[in-house]
Amino acid sequence: MNYISESSKIGKNVKIGHFAVVEDSVEIGDNCIIGHNVVIHEGSKIGNNVRVDDNTVIGKTPMRAVNSIFKDDEEYTPCKIGDGCLIGAGVIIYCGCTIEEKTLVADAATIRENVSIGVKTIIGRGATVENFCKVGSNCKIQTNVYITAYSEVEDYVFIAPCVVTSNDNYAARSKERFNHFKGVTIKKGGRIGAGAVILPGKVIHEDGFVAAGSVVTKDVQEAEIVAGNPAKKFKNVPEDQLLKNQ
Repeated sequence: MNYISESSKIGKNVKIGHFAVVEDSVEIGDNCIIGHNVVIHEGSKIGNNVRVDDNTVIGKTPMRAVNSIFKDDEEYTPCKIGDGCLIGAGVIIYCGCTIEEKTLVADAATIRENVSIGVKTIIGRGATVENFCKVGSNCKIQTNVYITAYSEVEDYVFIAPCVVTSNDNYAARSKERFNHFKGVTIKKGGRIGAGAVILPGKVIHEDGFVAAGSVVTKDVQEAEIVAGNPAKKFKNVPEDQLLKNQ
């Protein structure tokens, strides 16, 4: 048995599984498939030809611990999912999040509030994109990647499995840290190998490449390959590997 609010707007040829919840003022476009046990919270907007798999939550309102650095003093906009998106099973997408057309969010991924994601991007299984992040178009963010809050990922970025980014050099000690939170920036065409760690505020410039397992403590310059702990320049990215030559 489903609960579908009378104030929701459901398009043509929409299939909704068992035990789904569609709250007030939700909009679902044409030709969508909504799986079993899916919850779509108030005001969320889903485009045409979207698939949402079982046990997924769309438009979740954030919870805050008493000592959280984030405060619930703002009104969040409804979650928006563009045409042709594929949303996997067990995914949580918060309110205030915008996902553009033809993006795939794989099973068990989490996308926090105040996040924007461009077109034709892949968010892999179990990946997390924290709040106040911007992810561009045509990116591949693979399994179990962690994108910390206040980060920016530009277009055509590749991030291999289990990459970790960070934003707090004070590691939760001293009030001074509140003045210095800063995520990472990965410029257009940047690439990061499996299991790398990127420290707070670091910038990977256009076509920069971080080798697998590296710990990035300094900015990575344009078209430069870095490797090691701490990561140091290894060589330049080969000409045939530059984004402009693809």
